Amino acid sequence: METVVIIGNGISGVTAARHIRKLSDKRIIIVSAESEYFFSRTALMYVYMGHMKFEHTQPYENWFWKKNRIELVQGYVNKVDHENKQLILNDNDPINYDQLIIATGSKPNRFGWPGQDLKGVQGLYSKQELEQLEIDAPDKEACNRAVIVGGGLIGIELAEMLRSRDIPVTFLVRESSFWNGVLPEGESEMINEHIRDHHIDLRLSTNLVEILADEEGRAKAVVTDKGETIACNLVGLTAGVTPNISFLENSGIELGKGVKVNRYLETNIPDIYAIGDCAEQEKAIGNRRTVEAVWYTGRMMGETVAHTICGQRRKYSPGHWFNSAKFLDIEYQTYGWVFSDQNRREFEEHFHWRHDKEMICITMAFNSSDKKFLGINTFGIRMRHEMFDRWLTEGRTIDYVMEHLRDANFDPEFYSQYEKEIVDSYNSAFETNIKPKKKSWKRIFKSA
Repeated sequence: METVVIIGNGISGVTAARHIRKLSDKRIIIVSAESEYFFSRTALMYVYMGHMKFEHTQPYENWFWKKNRIELVQGYVNKVDHENKQLILNDNDPINYDQLIIATGSKPNRFGWPGQDLKGVQGLYSKQELEQLEIDAPDKEACNRAVIVGGGLIGIELAEMLRSRDIPVTFLVRESSFWNGVLPEGESEMINEHIRDHHIDLRLSTNLVEILADEEGRAKAVVTDKGETIACNLVGLTAGVTPNISFLENSGIELGKGVKVNRYLETNIPDIYAIGDCAEQEKAIGNRRTVEAVWYTGRMMGETVAHTICGQRRKYSPGHWFNSAKFLDIEYQTYGWVFSDQNRREFEEHFHWRHDKEMICITMAFNSSDKKFLGINTFGIRMRHEMFDRWLTEGRTIDYVMEHLRDANFDPEFYSQYEKEIVDSYNSAFETNIKPKKKSWKRIFKSA
């Protein structure tokens, strides 16, 4: 019987295991040092906030793995010996494989800041870091201030978590506006306001210089490039992530930022594949980054590689870009491509609308020459993925999208509807006369 070994029990590795089991009777072994069972990493914040217990983050019951003949091994992989098709582990006997899937995910960035290894300094990526946060910041009495370094999605999640326990938070963001390398100016400015409305001390254009230690080797303060010293009990380092691949150095497996793979997720070594956050495409797929630390792309890669391993060779084709996140109380969705002001292409024009009272806005990108719709960002308005996916595939114009915008609305029945205001603003800005069509459920279900 052939043995498939998967290193990593995140969404990528577990999806691969599930689909290999659906397609074959191969022996499947998952190796992970983080946790015994798969859990939803994006739900960690809600455990700390008291909305759920850790066991609620596990999508499958503990009996699921034995029933589906998926063996679980806890341990660190020190070395991949591809010539003998073996994994060398810390505390376990070597594991032999016929096919190997590397799905080791990401690790938090560390940029060599003095004091970054002190007690009370951590990221927010693993189960162990969640457990450490409960020790270091159980309440505002134990932690009278936290400083978060890095203006991305993990940083704002950590800020929300700490504020849920009334812990004061200072947020150091090196950019001039929050996430403005990704978001257009109007959206980024709105998120700045929203962060401050939640009593978070947002410091823009500010860099960490050093973390100071007390007599016991714990973080007691940070020093910024503005010459300020900020006293704190906790430092959250959330300046992005990088592929977790250091154990593969000198293995013969080709590495770049991540594990180099082709469109079939194959490495340069036969029978070794890489998926998820740790995989790096040899050539970028459209406008996508070569490394994508995104939940849904990891899931798609897992399913794709399972088919290839089971004799149904399949190319990884992620389709149109989409993503979603939450900035405190504001839900964010993006479909297609809406680039930030600093990265916008010369032919890309933006239409931006923001509600005059609520924290709600959208930005649509389109080609200035032919008005082809390129993408949309929405904040505070839920839209239907399948509608935008279809419009992007069909190459519709922004005028068409505006005319049918009601069809894409996914908010519950009694929520406020903003499509008329959006279209009126578009007509005024671009001297058009679009008349929105009434929402047609028949049209929606036909398109889906």
